[in-house]
Amino acid sequence: MVCYSMAMTAHPAEPSSGRCSGSGQQEAIAFLGDPRAHGGQAVERIDTHAALVFLAGDRALKLKRAVRYPYLDYSTVEKRHAACVAELAINRRTAPALYRGVVAIRRGDDGLLRLDGDEGPGEAVDWLVSMTRFPDDALFDRLAERQALTPALMRGLAERIAAFHREAAPRPEGGGVEAMRAVADGNLADLRAAPDMFPAATVERLAERTGGALDRLAPLLEERRRAGFVRHGHGDLHLRNIVLLEGEPTLFDAIEFDEALAVADVFYDLAFLLMDLDHRGLRALGNMVLNRYLEETGDYGGLAALPLFLSLRAAVRAKVSAAALRLGGKGEGLAEEARRYLDHALAALEPAPARLVAVGGLSGTGKTRLAAGIAPGLGPAPGAVVLRSDVLRKRLCGVADTDRLPAEGYAPAMTERVYGELYRRAAAVLAAGHAAVVDAVSARPDERRRIEAVAAAAGVRFDGLWMEAPLAERVERVTNRRSDASDATPELVERQESYDLGTIGWTRLDSGRVASDVLDDARASLA
Repeated sequence: MVCYSMAMTAHPAEPSSGRCSGSGQQEAIAFLGDPRAHGGQAVERIDTHAALVFLAGDRALKLKRAVRYPYLDYSTVEKRHAACVAELAINRRTAPALYRGVVAIRRGDDGLLRLDGDEGPGEAVDWLVSMTRFPDDALFDRLAERQALTPALMRGLAERIAAFHREAAPRPEGGGVEAMRAVADGNLADLRAAPDMFPAATVERLAERTGGALDRLAPLLEERRRAGFVRHGHGDLHLRNIVLLEGEPTLFDAIEFDEALAVADVFYDLAFLLMDLDHRGLRALGNMVLNRYLEETGDYGGLAALPLFLSLRAAVRAKVSAAALRLGGKGEGLAEEARRYLDHALAALEPAPARLVAVGGLSGTGKTRLAAGIAPGLGPAPGAVVLRSDVLRKRLCGVADTDRLPAEGYAPAMTERVYGELYRRAAAVLAAGHAAVVDAVSARPDERRRIEAVAAAAGVRFDGLWMEAPLAERVERVTNRRSDASDATPELVERQESYDLGTIGWTRLDSGRVASDVLDDARASLA
């Protein structure tokens, strides 16, 4: 079954003769629910606040409701036709195999309704988007419920989003601070209009925090708009609008009804997914997505606006949940969910402070696993930015993460360049108000002093963690690595035994133990 965004209700469709039997959309809805309209195949219907989807055989037909909201207008047949055409074009950017075409419901000379192509004889009663049907257990929200979202899948998703944003044309005439202010104003108006659901004090506190963030970030938002970071993105990028097709994360159901909602800062586009993961208690997965996206794009400049973007996205979900409830959604459960989104929107604007953690140690001591483990719990949502020297070295050399570098890739001058860039990026992350975790060997005392100096210059807390493990275990770990950015070999591990490490003042962790115990000790040290 195909599932769609927003709150929804699925049920078997009721049959109808397809003859004139009502006014408005009721006749079309009854027709689409009749198996005879689909060659006798059983029909299932899914309702959302803005559409009805009819599933039959290998096809899904999406009918836009004849509704008008402050942010959406499907009130006439002509507007619904235009929206169907736009939806097809917009979603074929990311899911061409899913979107088949636009289909009309036409009335014949005999008064009966039939499904027809975009053009044909007879009056067009309404219009539909025709899609390929897929199993609902392939949707990312269902995968999340089954705890089937793997690190590899999330990295692949981040890479897909980064490529989509990279390919989208800049739209400097849109976005910017005024566009974000309009989103905020619309959110607050809808939240204030439902005082029985949203506590007035919480809404006003959100209004105050949002206004302050917009004023503070206005220069940055305008700078990013002029620099090309405002693009025609997806606009509704949460887990329910991502599906696994042939093993690949596929984005679908992008916003078509108001271009202004989809033309925005690329970080605002990404923020919907990060917020959705965080709201579901999956911050670690959101942290993976953020870090892989940053590795792919290098767009650290957007981090400062991320708390505001996360808050705006959560407020959007709060008001949409309220709208679904008014359409007959699942009662108190949906109302509670709407209030949770409001709380999430406020919490995003009251984040934990920035801080810097360095994870050092010789090759094979488990630095990368520990860095990934501690990152989600540090700083603003969805956790710390992880800066890994192995990945950065490959990017600076212009090769893929898993391509092995020749000896010159590890020459002293190149290593100095890598560490210098690590410190620069860490400083940029801290300046944006976020936490950073630097994952590098840092074997030399001057390397450790320099990373400590980055934190001191930013005026944030610093913690250094030094990983240690027996030589035999480090050799075994390096030998068994597969598809990793590190080029360390058993021979290198053995040579590192001769390094003069100097005095190590960081917290020492014995990483020759069970990984979960090491992570617990590290978190206790950082608490």
